[in-house]
Amino acid sequence: MINAIILAAGESKRMTKPKPLLTFGDHTFLEQIISVLKLSNVDRITVVLGAQAETVKKSIELSETNIVINKDYSKGQLSSLIMAIEHTPKETEAILVCLVDMPFITKEVVDEIISKFKQTNSPIIVPVYNKKRGHPVLFSKPLFNELTNPPQEQGARYVLYSYEDKILELDTLESGILVGINIPYDYKFHLDHLLN
Repeated sequence: MINAIILAAGESKRMTKPKPLLTFGDHTFLEQIISVLKLSNVDRITVVLGAQAETVKKSIELSETNIVINKDYSKGQLSSLIMAIEHTPKETEAILVCLVDMPFITKEVVDEIISKFKQTNSPIIVPVYNKKRGHPVLFSKPLFNELTNPPQEQGARYVLYSYEDKILELDTLESGILVGINIPYDYKFHLDHLLN
């Protein structure tokens, strides 16, 4: 089983509204990512909510996903990842970590990552565009324990650094793996690009 985890618990302090609810074409960011994952070869979709969780749940149809509420969302992204892994079924072979502020990921990239994992059983698979690493990132089950116990200030990056020699970089033509929406300027720039 491949469990896709969407980290969507942050406070979105630098944006005017919660990132999960930002508009992306006819969808919100969260709806867009969920729709991509539903079309892909993932077996399960877990959404981690935190800040304004009730608002997000009322605004978006989440019935076909597994919702995890992170009440400690102020501790950052790592706390959400840990909670998601703790709620991951035992039969899970790998998790695919998706960030809610990166809505340009595609079914093709997700399926390429999953296919490569099934071929190689690599512990970590990272998509790469123009020699730059992006998201989503796949972590295999043997790393779950280390992902839930890294130094708090380093998070999942600690595991990436520790297993640098075991990372499989998957080249892709999809530049969207690098596009993160962090501030209003990013949002306006990329939304204008999407519409034109």
